[in-house]
Amino acid sequence: MSTRRQEKFARLIKETVSSAIRDGLNDPRIAGLVSVTRVQVSADLRNADVFLSVFGGNEASQRRTFEAIEHGRSRIQSLMADELDSKFCPVLHLKIDEAFKKTLETMKLIDEASRQFRDRDLMESQQDSGKDVGN
Repeated sequence: MSTRRQEKFARLIKETVSSAIRDGLNDPRIAGLVSVTRVQVSADLRNADVFLSVFGGNEASQRRTFEAIEHGRSRIQSLMADELDSKFCPVLHLKIDEAFKKTLETMKLIDEASRQFRDRDLMESQQDSGKDVGN
């Protein structure tokens, strides 16, 4: 269970890393939308797991974007150190957030199933109304 201090620190890291990726990295390999989905900070505040979701393009493009961000990790860390009011800057561990992607895929499947049920119900109602007209 995280403390209030860890949660506050995690929010600050999330905002700072998001800003650093958006404004501080000028790497042409970064394409699409990059979102910092969550941050988990260790109890001693010296390490932070930063979970990223990359949207847009194909898998290869998303992988290149993540690699470019990983390559710029030291730059992100130095920008973050300037923003933090702390004795030390936590070491960032960047990770791809698969949970968010899986949630989007699940929502897409639910939408598709819902559309199929609506189409089936519409066809059945049209067939039923066609039978009524013939009688």
